[in-house]
Amino acid sequence: MAEHVILFAGPMCAGKTTAIRSLSEIETISTEAANTDRETADKDTTTVALDYGEITIGDEDKVRLYGLPGQRRFDFMWRILMERAVGLVLLVNNDAADPLGQLAEFLEEFAELHERGGIVVGITRADIAEGPSLGDYAQTIAKSTSGAIIPVFTVDARDGNHMQTCLLSLIANIESRAALAYQQEQAA
Repeated sequence: MAEHVILFAGPMCAGKTTAIRSLSEIETISTEAANTDRETADKDTTTVALDYGEITIGDEDKVRLYGLPGQRRFDFMWRILMERAVGLVLLVNNDAADPLGQLAEFLEEFAELHERGGIVVGITRADIAEGPSLGDYAQTIAKSTSGAIIPVFTVDARDGNHMQTCLLSLIANIESRAALAYQQEQAA
């Protein structure tokens, strides 16, 4: 039985809590508190420590899903949870004021995780407002990561099938990168 620890990160209102709820096979754990940053996001509550859920992939592979708070003032939780993680689902809301800037910021913040595991980007709220295209996001990813290949999708965080596609793409990316590294190591 394999076990994967996957993080969900992104700015406030990107859909991290919702995505974990749509994927989890267990009742999720959330640490919601009153939102005191209404200028950034007009919503009643926000995650202040983590969200947690679990899903089984295949017959036995358990995936532990951890949602990170979107506000930088809680970034100490990012570092704590990143220690065990093998991958990251980075959610960016397309209707934000500067979604490409947010994408670049989070890619920089989690570069270490990309190096040792993998990242997949999910663009949420693309149906709400016109924003950057997938091509724009792909260009930002290429600039921010020196040309690394990171899958990018438009997703609805409420839709378990969308999120499962995103998650399975991440796990396939992580496993194929590990297999390639192993092959290169054996050839050397």
